[in-house]
Amino acid sequence: MLEIFLRTLPFFALIGLGYGAGRTHFFSEAATAALTRFVFYFALSAMLFRFSANLSIAEIFDARLAMAYLWGTAFVYGIATAVAFLRGLNVETAAIEAQCAAIGNTGFLGVPMLALLLGPEAVGPIILVLSIDMIVFSSLLVILVTGSRDGRMSFGMLRTVGLGLVKNPMIVSILLGLCVSASGMPIPVPANDFLETLGNAATPGALFAIGASLASKSAERMQIAGWLSFCKLILHPLFVAAGAFLFFPVTPYQAAVVVSAAALPVAGNVFILAQHYGVAPQRVSATILISTALSIVTVSVWIGWVTGS
Repeated sequence: MLEIFLRTLPFFALIGLGYGAGRTHFFSEAATAALTRFVFYFALSAMLFRFSANLSIAEIFDARLAMAYLWGTAFVYGIATAVAFLRGLNVETAAIEAQCAAIGNTGFLGVPMLALLLGPEAVGPIILVLSIDMIVFSSLLVILVTGSRDGRMSFGMLRTVGLGLVKNPMIVSILLGLCVSASGMPIPVPANDFLETLGNAATPGALFAIGASLASKSAERMQIAGWLSFCKLILHPLFVAAGAFLFFPVTPYQAAVVVSAAALPVAGNVFILAQHYGVAPQRVSATILISTALSIVTVSVWIGWVTGS
């Protein structure tokens, strides 16, 4: 366990460095936004494209693994939603809280960290988790929020969901990479070197950007943020583990990857969606801050458990 903690520590140290730069205003909010755009649209997209171009669909999509992750994520999503309704919250706020409980920072933190910690074979399952989060659960949030406001399903709602997926550079990068892989044509050496160099900027850039963005977030509504952080850091990996080991058994290595991915703290894009729709952004902000701070310990514990380290 100590070995895993020491191996994850540099990743969280980069987050801490970004946080310090943001808190001291050495790195302004505008600079943070610019760095985030660079990572999101260029560095991380190059990394995902290159990974996908060297994998087949069979190496990414495994039906049992997808079901194990879907089952565990949907279960904790349902728990958070039920608790929100018991507290008298409306559909929109319940959907945002459920998103906090179930969607981890797989893109910015999971892809670079887990690929290094668990080996290159982890890339396929990580991309599967990332795709499910974006295609299924991010779309579900848009449908619930928009549907509750309009009072019905509409073409406009489905159009919004579709455009959101088409405009997401991570989804586009994965799909384009798989197209290249399916074509059987190798990436030319200069192009591959370019993608590798650009993709190498994703890890430090993404982690620094996470920390710098956390510096502008406040820890309000601590009880609710604590509950949602507990859902994300403890319940989510626990139910995904149940799915992967018991209900939809997969190989121990596959289970280790998806459980580790489920143990990640709340994703930053949940705050972007909450802010966009004007639904409890302070609550989401606090949950991201708390879950990221606690995950320094909890992620190491989960990875240590599933890998037997």
